[in-house]
Amino acid sequence: MGLLIRPTSRLAQAEEPQARLAVTPASAGWQYVSFTVYHLRAGQRLSGTAEGQETLVMILTGVGEAWLNGQALGEVGERLSVFDDRSPYALYLSVDGHYEIICRSEEMEIAVAAAPATEQHLPARLIGPADISLEIRGSGQTERRIRHILDTDQEAERLIAVEVITPGGNWSSFPPHKHDSENPPHESYLEETYYHHIQPADGFAIQRVYTYDGLDETMTVHDGELVLVPRGYHTVAAVPGCDLYYLNVMAGPRRAWQYQVDEAFRRLLPPSGSIMGTVLRPGSGASLRSS
Repeated sequence: MGLLIRPTSRLAQAEEPQARLAVTPASAGWQYVSFTVYHLRAGQRLSGTAEGQETLVMILTGVGEAWLNGQALGEVGERLSVFDDRSPYALYLSVDGHYEIICRSEEMEIAVAAAPATEQHLPARLIGPADISLEIRGSGQTERRIRHILDTDQEAERLIAVEVITPGGNWSSFPPHKHDSENPPHESYLEETYYHHIQPADGFAIQRVYTYDGLDETMTVHDGELVLVPRGYHTVAAVPGCDLYYLNVMAGPRRAWQYQVDEAFRRLLPPSGSIMGTVLRPGSGASLRSS
């Protein structure tokens, strides 16, 4: 499997929800991250169990009715586009948890991420917009907005998940950085997926994944495509006139986001040496996030 994963064609008449794309550790050639995207039509039902995995079910678009471990959660989801100025809903479960979602809007898009569970056995929970902070990262041509769905300051076992909106003409995941070595506290090993949407949908973005020992792939990424980052430095550019959304999922042996910036770009780091920005937490004022 290459680094760029394209979705399957939509099967509009299928009775069951269809997986548009799916990545497993076996297919990706790594150890931790599984990632699947489903499209549902009105009335369709998506259900699943954790099966020993830590699992995060993210409602990217659409409105549904949800149950978590048999408990009715009511309505989840409220946005019709990932570019709406609203945060998603997510269901968190682990080990033997189970979930069910019925699509109550015309369509839903749901992403399911998973990683091997640890011994923590954390309780299942609903993550709503009030639990998700917004970060403004970068400035000028590197400014982007980040929604922290399940970041390292939120309770979980291995998974990390954030959404990023990058305006057309701007760069994201910048400066290029990597997290492919387990070397605390300087760097953590994290496998990563980028699930992309483009606005307008006929646009594109550019993503590069590279090392200085043989890996160097620059990809043209279209709406609904996925990029794997198994190792190496990585960065993304939204072409002018095309806003870029991507959902990042990361997991590794240790739940910490510690990275190394490409030395060629270290001169662009702020005095703090961190690429983190200002976080606006729900119900509070702005605070500076540390790496």
